[in-house]
Formats: sequence, structure tokens, C-alpha cells
Amino acid sequence: MSFLLAVALMAVLAIVLGAVLGWAAIKYKVDEDPLVDKIDAILPQTQCGQCGFPGCKPYATAIADGEADINQCPPGGDDGVRKLADLLGVDFKPLNAENGEEKPKSVAIIDENTCIGCTLCIQACPVDAIVGSAKHMHTIIAKECTGCELCLAPCPVDCISMVPVGETVQNWKWRYPVIKLKVTA
Repeated sequence: MSFLLAVALMAVLAIVLGAVLGWAAIKYKVDEDPLVDKIDAILPQTQCGQCGFPGCKPYATAIADGEADINQCPPGGDDGVRKLADLLGVDFKPLNAENGEEKPKSVAIIDENTCIGCTLCIQACPVDAIVGSAKHMHTIIAKECTGCELCLAPCPVDCISMVPVGETVQNWKWRYPVIKLKVTA
């Protein structure tokens, strides 16, 4: 009998606490700016910091708040700047050279014969695309690598190189010509 009472008490307690949590989730819901999410969706998600912000989401927030310009993302290139300009209804600006230059998409490759297993590259990678442990060789998970180049600088033996990603059917994008249309009234 005491077992059934304990089970019933736990069930009632779970229902009450679940209801309280559900109410709190609705009552204290934090509404994010949908513009930040739209801007963040346009950014390339490399988390490289070349824009001067620690990642793409903080940069998107700064753009939405008017604290940053739309042309500070080298991985996004001119195409990304054009999409941001269209979304925000502002004029296109060429990529800011102070933040870097547009490069082809690339991934890091570790020369495993040279790697000493120092783990400095693992600590620098913002997306955890490097696998390995101390005093053992490391390798890159190519699908996860965003090509941010943050792993290059801390490597003491220069065993990491960036290799451009070739165009395949899976990553090919139509580069349509930009033609200015004349609007007549």
C-alpha cells in the first residue's frame, strides 16, 4: 500500500511541477528580435571573428541594433553583403578590406606526420572540428570545418594548411549575373 501511495505522490508532484514549469515558460518567455535570426541565417556561420565579433550571432545582433556595418564578413563575401543589404533595405557596400578579403571556401588539413599533439588547435577551433588528444596526432572532421583559419596561428609546428573545397553537385551554387533593370513609370 505504501508503494502505491509513493508512486501516486510522485505522479502528482510531477504533474504539479510540470504545470508550474509550463506556466513559467509562457509567462517569462524571452522574445528575440526576428530580424536578428534573419540576419544570422544569411551569415556563413564560420564563427571566425573576422568581423570583430566573437561569432555570427553577436555580429547579427550588432547589425540589427545598428552598431555594425553589413560589410564586415569576409567569408560571406559580396554575395552575403548583397543579401544583407536587400534584407535591411540599405545600399550595397563593398566588403571592408580592414576585416579581410573574400576567399574561396576551404577546410583545414593537418599533416598528421608533423603534428605533435599539443592541442592548441583544438582549443582554438570554435566549432569543435578537430579531434585528438594530448601527445597524439589530431585530425579534422571536414564536414564540421568552417574554414575560419583560427587553428593556423596557434599551431607551433605549422602542420595545418587550408585546402580549397572543390565544387561538387552538393555545394555548387548558381552565380547568376547581376543585371541592373531600368524601371519605367
